[in-house]
Order: sequence, then structure tokens, then C-alpha cells
Amino acid sequence: MENKHKRFLTVAPFECAWHDDLRFREAGRGCVAFDAFAHNDVTIVFRENAGSQQYHYKRDSSPHYTVIIGSHRNKRFNILVNGKTVVDVSGIDLYCSSKFQSYWISIYDGLISIGKGRYPFQNLVFQWLDSNPIHSVQYVGLSSWDRHVGYRNVNIMPFMQNHLSLWKHVDCGKYNDSEDEDEEMENAGDVDNWELKNFLESWELADVIFIVGKEEKAVPAHKAILAASGNFGLRPSGEDFIHDRDISYPILHAVLEYIYTGSTKVPESHLSMLKDLSSKFQVNTLVKQCEEMMERFKLNKKIFDSGRCVEISYRGLGLNIQSNFLNKLPIDVNTLKHFQATGMYSDVDIYVEGYGQVTKAHKIVLGLWSSPFTKMFTNGMNESLSSKICLKDICFEAFKIMLDFMYGGVVIVKDRMDFDTILLQLLLLADQFGVSQLHQECCKQLLEHLSEDSLCDILRIVSSVPSCKIIEEACVTKFAIHFDYCTTASNDFVMLDRDTFSSILQHPDLTVTSEERVLCAVLLWSCQSEEVFGWQRVNNMLRNSAPELIFGYRLEALYEFLELVRFPLLPLLLLQKLEGSKLCKLIPTFKHLVKEAIHFIESRSMAGVKDTNKFRHRKSSFKELQFICDGDNNGVLYFAGTSYGQHQWVNPVLSKKVFITGSSPVSRFTDPKVLVSRSYQGTSFAGPRMENGKNTAWWMVDIGDDHQLICNYYTIRQDGSRAFLRHWSLQGSTDGANWASLRVHENDATMCKSGQYASWPVVGSNALLPFRFFRIALTG
Repeated sequence: MENKHKRFLTVAPFECAWHDDLRFREAGRGCVAFDAFAHNDVTIVFRENAGSQQYHYKRDSSPHYTVIIGSHRNKRFNILVNGKTVVDVSGIDLYCSSKFQSYWISIYDGLISIGKGRYPFQNLVFQWLDSNPIHSVQYVGLSSWDRHVGYRNVNIMPFMQNHLSLWKHVDCGKYNDSEDEDEEMENAGDVDNWELKNFLESWELADVIFIVGKEEKAVPAHKAILAASGNFGLRPSGEDFIHDRDISYPILHAVLEYIYTGSTKVPESHLSMLKDLSSKFQVNTLVKQCEEMMERFKLNKKIFDSGRCVEISYRGLGLNIQSNFLNKLPIDVNTLKHFQATGMYSDVDIYVEGYGQVTKAHKIVLGLWSSPFTKMFTNGMNESLSSKICLKDICFEAFKIMLDFMYGGVVIVKDRMDFDTILLQLLLLADQFGVSQLHQECCKQLLEHLSEDSLCDILRIVSSVPSCKIIEEACVTKFAIHFDYCTTASNDFVMLDRDTFSSILQHPDLTVTSEERVLCAVLLWSCQSEEVFGWQRVNNMLRNSAPELIFGYRLEALYEFLELVRFPLLPLLLLQKLEGSKLCKLIPTFKHLVKEAIHFIESRSMAGVKDTNKFRHRKSSFKELQFICDGDNNGVLYFAGTSYGQHQWVNPVLSKKVFITGSSPVSRFTDPKVLVSRSYQGTSFAGPRMENGKNTAWWMVDIGDDHQLICNYYTIRQDGSRAFLRHWSLQGSTDGANWASLRVHENDATMCKSGQYASWPVVGSNALLPFRFFRIALTG
């Protein structure tokens, strides 16, 4: 025998091992003998020249033979010529085993013979003769399909004259030109139940193999997981074998089960062996628990029944793996993070298009969280044949955060300035890669931080992602409740798709100050306006252009959405204006709805009307307080003084309906109840205080925890002093800490008499937002 390789060799899925010594002395004639263990597809390739590690026989255009033992999930035996199946048989004694089995394969001028056992040319099992032999094959490649294959004791021998007796066994076969069917990958499983226990003793993504017991049983495992739970003496890179005949498989299984699932069961008599093996591999938590259990057993033997198994569970088992990564397992997450940072034990390099190499990662960690990653590494495509993967069209920053989550189980984005944007990108990335727990965490944080200004951007993205339905529904609801603000603060809403905008218009919580707002929003969306304006501008546009030009492909949607506008809720005067508009003349649906509304208001009859919803007032969460004049009884402070319309007026500060504070402490001339009194007071002021390095003075009104006000007018009254207001601002807040300006006054000389009332309208986007706190603050 010659060219004998005693060392172990593990071939990863869809790879092939070549060596200069693995070649026939004479082209077209030779024999290879070897030991192999695998679940399926022990694959041997014969070709003229050595190939690469990523070699795959189905992509090889040069002449070659391929012999597959245990194909089709260890059910069949195959021989292929130039990638085409010529032998596909079952029922012969050529199968794979999880223990090492000995095989030999010889080729002599197209005669391919396969036998079992340590001694070549004996125990012949199968032969096939190629009528058109490939005489150039010389190099031998040791390959695999979708699972790891272990090889050892690989020997290349010459074909001697005395071995020609093999010819008498020849059973010539006929060349079959049919293509071999592609192997199918096993189902990677439901990602929602994706846990580390699914990889226990699994060949999927394994990069270390135990060879244990007298029977030399092969047990696959994963370096990163083992190294984060103990010290197994692993090499930092490449594949590893841990060969120890003194290790009993049941004890090794218990150790691995404890690491991969957080729990194991062993007979009481095995506790000592389990402790010893755990100590050898420094799985310290298991060592300690074994010692404690053995001590308890010594103290009170009655506790245990030596004929039964005892269960050992990691004390972190109460934690949820899905919500906090591997914390329920005896795996040091900080060590795992260290592996991420240093690339130790990594088996895949990840590149992001435009950024180059991002990280050295671990397939088992990525596969634990993501079924798509597992399939990527095992499906036979380029990613599974290479230790490098390149990702395109993904957000680089979001991908780095997702990697951190996979190794640590925590999402850290709150301190970022671009919080909303990066969280949304992270949500889409989690959906793309099936990281369901990250997806849930992103949904949770997005819901907690939803703002009116971000609704349109979020809706435009999540409306097409089925897994983001809960986010979409929350955004639609919030948009409907704050419809006025969302359709007037900016024109972003016109970019929403038809279905989303329709859902908003039909939402039961749609809240508006007037139905005219709904009409304007429908017209703006339909013409895809680049700025915010009222229906009058659209009417003027129709004087020079046809509806088809202004509304384009959204004209059909306009007809649908006009039906959702409750025209009968519009004032009669406005309806009469609309009746004479170009909108009525050029859009038949508009004309019909306006006339129907006028008829209803004038006759109060709904005869012949099928949809009665359009005559009902929309659900409203507020009481409309209409400003009439200075000092009227229609303001929020008077309304609060009557216990919101329940009885006669009482100072709301005394009845604790509202709360008023000043920038200076309460004193004889700083009396909060004076600020909302109905009677005239001589003098009441709030003194200055330092805020953010500046002197300021203010009065603040808190209308109560259960109330908010959309302020569109406010009134103040001068006290008896001659210190008239000139520079001040009205501000609103939802929390009493962060303030938005509602109206700013610069050198305003309106106040010029003692006891004088003055009122001002509040306009702009902030005038459409509800606030709990309001204050008048001096600015100069």
C-alpha cells in the first residue's frame, strides 16, 4: 500500500478535499481504500486534475467519474459519468453509517468496482463497466453533499496484474443519459421554534467532531457553542476532531445535551462519570451541579432511587432563550461576544456591498436565530460552498445592530439621533432574515415611540410587509386620531398607497375639527400635491386643466374616496360654494354628493339614501370650544370651572380641575388662583428664575392628566400694573418638560391698559396637536 493518510479529515457540505498524494500512479487505473462516516452521500470523485475546495461534480465540465454511497438520504447508490447518472440502485449493501465503515473503490479501464472492508479487492459488492471509459482520471477527491462526511485511513494503491480477476465479476451496464435529480434539503423547521436544541448532535453547521467509545462513534458539535460553555481544547480555525476512546457516548451525550438544551438526565450511577467529563472540559456549572447532587445523595440516600434517572437543569432555565438569547443555557454570552469581536472560531466572513468585510461570524450563531441563514449555509448554493457571503441591498448600520443582537440578545438603538429610521431598517432586516425575536422587539420599540411626524414614512414601508401588520394598524389608528395634523403639517401623506389611505378614511376613530379637512385631504392625495393647500386651489387648477390631467391614474380612486367624505356635515354655506365650483361641474360624483348633502340639510330627509353613515357625525374625543370674543365663557378654563358643563362655575384651581404654577414661589403677589379668576385683580406676577442658563418668567396651566387641548385661540388679561407684555410666547407641552411654541410675540404692543383683554389666533402645524400643559413665557 502507498500514500496512506492516517489523520482524520472532515469535509464540509458541498466541499471537496484534494491532495497531491491522492492520485493514481497510472491514469485510469488505481484503487482507493478509506474509512468514512456520514448520514448520507459519501462522495468520491475521480478526474484528470485536482480541483478546488469549492469543487462540485455537477458543475464540472471536464471528464470525471463520481461514486456516491448512500445518496437520496442514505437509500440508494449512484455512479455518475460527467455529472450524469449511469447507476441508480437500491437494495445493495452500500450505505453510510454514523460509525466509521471501510470501503474500497477501484477503476481499471472503465471498470468501476466497489467493495466493503479494510482489505481492497475483497468483499466485492458492486461493479459497473463504462463502454466508453475515461482513461485520463487520476486524482481522487473526497467530497460530500449536504452534510459533513468524515474520512480517515485513505490509501491509494496501484492496480496489479493479479487483480485482473475482478473482470470475471463484470456485469456490464448500459449508459443512462438521464440527468440525476437534485437532492432536496430537509426542511429547516419553523423559525418560531428555532432553538439551539435543534442543533444538538446535528451535522448541520457542525465544525468539530467527537470520536468516542470503543465503537468510535462520531458525534458532531459546534466550536463556538462549546468554547463559550467550557474548555474543549479546540483550534481557533478549521475543523477539529476530539478523539478519545475512553469517553463513553452516553456521558458525552449528557454533557452536550446540558449545553445545548440546559437540561439532561442520567442514572444516579453515572453522576461521577458526568462530573469527571464535565471537569475535563471545564463545563463548570455542570461540575458544580453534579457535586451538589452527589453530596445530597450521600447525606440522604433516600432522596434518590438509584434505579432511576436524575435530572440536572441549568439554573438559568427560567429565562426565555427567544427574548434574551442564550441566557437560559450554560453558555457565557460575554465569551460569545468576544468571539464576535475577535473572529475566534469563526467559519464565515460576511461582506456587505459597498462596505467590504463587516465581520468574521459563526454559522451556528446566525443559524440559531435565522432559518434563512441556515438554508443559505446548507442549500448547495454559492454561499454554502464558500466561507464568504456577500449581502446586497441592506442597511449597513442596521445589519451591525442585528449581528450584535444575535450575539447578545439586546437591541441598542435608543441613544441614536436617527432612532426611528434605523429601527425601521432593522425591522425590515429582521423580517428579511426571519429573526422573529428581533422583529418583535423592533415592533415593540416602534409602537412605544410612534410620533405623528413619522407615521407616513413608516406606513409607506410596512404596508407591503405582511409580518408588520400590527405596526401598520397602530399607525393607521394614530393617523386617523390625528388626521388634521398628519394631513396639514406636511404633504407626506400623499405618498401613501391607495389601500392604506382608504383604511385611514374609513377608520372608526377618524377625528377632525371639520369635515372640510377630510375633503381637502382627499383632493390633495388624489392630485399628489407637492404642497399643502385647500380645495379652492384644486378648483382653480380645474379652470385650466381637465380632471384626467390633474389627478392622473388616481382619478378612479378620487371617485371612491369622495364617497367617504361626509358632505352633509359641511356647513350649508360651504356646500353652496362647492355647488358652483369647477369641481362640481367637471366631476359628476362630486356634483351628486354635494347636491345630496344640500337636499338633506334643507329637507332633513334621507329618503332613497343607501349609506346613512355619511349623515352621522364622526367619533370625536374632544369637546369643541368655540371662541366668540374676548372674555367670553367658551374657553377651556371656564369649562373646567363648571366641572366640564356639570354645574355653576367655581374657580378651577380651588376645585382642583386645573393646576397653575409660576416661575417663582407662591406669595401675596404670586397667587395661582388669581390667574383663572373671573374677577379683576390689581397685581399678580411670576418672578424670574434661571432655566438653561437664562433668566425667564412664566405662568403654567395644567388642564389635568385626563385632558388635552387643541388650542386655536387664547386670551389674556392685563393686571393692575403698568408693566405691559411686549415679548412673550405661548407654549404647549404633553409632559411639562418639552415645549413647543404655539405663538411667538415680538414687540407686540397690543396690551396698553390695566385690566385689558386681548386675544390671538393660534395657527401653524402645532395648532393641530393636543397638549396638556400651556404656559406664557417672557422672552424679552
